[in-house]
Amino acid sequence: MKYGNDKRIVMTLDAGGTNFVFSAIQGNEQVVNEIILDSDGDNLEKSLQNIITGFTLIKEKLDIEPVAISFGFPGPADYPNGILGDLGNLPGYRGGVALGPMLFEKFNLPTFINNDGDLYAYGEDIAGLLPTINEKLKSAGNPKRYNNILGITLGTGLGAGIVRNGEMYIGDNSIGGEICMLRNKLSLNESVEEHASIRGVKRVYCEQTGINKEDSPSPKEIFEIAIGQLQGNKKAAIEAYKLMAQVVGDAISNAITMLDGLIVIGGGLTGASSLFMPFIIEEMKSSFTIMDGSKTNRLLADVYNLDDESELNKFIKSEAKEILVPGTNKIITYDPSQKIGIGISKLGASKAISIGAYAFALHKLDERKTIPVIY
Repeated sequence: MKYGNDKRIVMTLDAGGTNFVFSAIQGNEQVVNEIILDSDGDNLEKSLQNIITGFTLIKEKLDIEPVAISFGFPGPADYPNGILGDLGNLPGYRGGVALGPMLFEKFNLPTFINNDGDLYAYGEDIAGLLPTINEKLKSAGNPKRYNNILGITLGTGLGAGIVRNGEMYIGDNSIGGEICMLRNKLSLNESVEEHASIRGVKRVYCEQTGINKEDSPSPKEIFEIAIGQLQGNKKAAIEAYKLMAQVVGDAISNAITMLDGLIVIGGGLTGASSLFMPFIIEEMKSSFTIMDGSKTNRLLADVYNLDDESELNKFIKSEAKEILVPGTNKIITYDPSQKIGIGISKLGASKAISIGAYAFALHKLDERKTIPVIY
């Protein structure tokens, strides 16, 4: 963990449509009890005051001065400049709200705002799936190392973030990795999020059983029905997660084709991963039919479920062989295998986002060598 032993403290915020959760991170760990305030998202003045109050209360709890403020906030936004656009779940934020500059003026601290999906992927890159897999490869004597990761969050919506060679990919318009805008393979006039989300799982269960959406069980209850722990329509429950997984698997396949790296899934729906992960893997291992009627693999790389021990062992096993350099007596090592691994987050989305926010701030400060005025 790059900043696991760092003594600097960064104040953080988990910004939701209902609550703002404030904290502080040191050495990749939370060091104060959280402070929770209403988001008051329909009242901009009150919402901004709550943010100032939350960070003020956190700062008062700290024994040493924080070096920065860093957190995820919903978009659309100009994240590099800390300016929020017209937010869907916080309707009071309209017309451009300079939240980053406001916090800098108030606390005189460098302030970094990013998309939570990006920070989630960054946390997994620094202290989650990516270093874990690379350590396993090293222990197995496999020289292969992974440098890129696609982070997926499954919950109220479908979020994503991309980290390439240790750097968060934000994009020119602060909308890089918006996988939620991909086309839904099961309903071509809808986005993937209409199936790949909590509402998507509930929607299919209701359609399969003929009940009103207001009467739908929770995703956790639908999972328990599917595995026989709760009374209900087991076939419909399995179908709800299967269709969700097919849409997610299709979206991930499209995204990872452009990135080529590890894939990590987090978020509220991951408690049902034992049910839906095989369907995601099945979708990613599916085939395309070409004009002559023959089949070709959906992905160029082989896909491995990193939460399955036998699959993990195959993934980390080296398939390198020695080959002769033509026209010489020299031997070099060549690994012809192309492997993509997908696994469930062990950090959890919330902790990964916090670590990502913390590390992003310190990384930017270290790049600049001194604490700067950034606005």
